Amino acid sequence: MNSTAGRRRSAGPVLHPRICAALTAVSCLVHVWLAAAGHHDAWLGVLMIALAAVCVPCAVHIWRNSRVGALHQVTLAALAMVALHTVLLLGAGGGGHHHGGVPASSAVDTSGAAGLLLVICLEITTALLAATLVARLRSRAQRHASPPHVGD
Repeated sequence: MNSTAGRRRSAGPVLHPRICAALTAVSCLVHVWLAAAGHHDAWLGVLMIALAAVCVPCAVHIWRNSRVGALHQVTLAALAMVALHTVLLLGAGGGGHHHGGVPASSAVDTSGAAGLLLVICLEITTALLAATLVARLRSRAQRHASPPHVGD
């Protein structure tokens, strides 16, 4: 099957990998933006840029040809980010968090918590998209690999 540009296109799913790759790329851009905005310490900014640099090739591989290895890496990275941001959310959400040695006021500033929840949702969605794409690709490969069953 040929695309409009004359390049050969795989017969596999198209929209699912594109959405997964786009979401991975958005996550990378968010990390770079947060690092550039200076909301965190310099070492954390460098770490976020490094993580984004690791994820960009996976996004490209998923966009181009749905590589299962890249999908596994994206799934694991997204789940690790869910765990990390959940720990940060629970730790910063008032559970023993103090400002200057005194307890935080009862008026809760939810802007940080809301941001962490958005990141957790983004990463859960990314992990689910990548994992379901792996399942679809495996199912498709098994259908094409097994010979048709002849009636008994």
